[in-house]
Amino acid sequence: MADTADTRTPAQIEADIRRRRATLAETLDEIGVRVHPKTIVGDAKAKVASNIDHTLGRAYVEVNKAVTDVRARFVDEDGAPRLERVVPVALVVVGVVGLLAFSTRRRKG
Repeated sequence: MADTADTRTPAQIEADIRRRRATLAETLDEIGVRVHPKTIVGDAKAKVASNIDHTLGRAYVEVNKAVTDVRARFVDEDGAPRLERVVPVALVVVGVVGLLAFSTRRRKG
């Protein structure tokens, strides 16, 4: 075995002990904060909020892409409506609304 004689003075040893106690106290305080129920709940809420924000962001991008695709089908690059596509869709919508109105009146009368 090697000789491990400590060459520090008693004052140096006491100062080292005080320093280590302070470090240990800080570490224990940090652990106490980390495992506190409010901290755990707060961290969980933050994680859920982050996941929701991420999901909503992705949904927004997808909806925006879909709206852009639909708009491109009905409007040309200059912003003018493409009548060859708008008119048939409008006729279908008017027909469906007319059928619904007719069937509703028929039930009542």
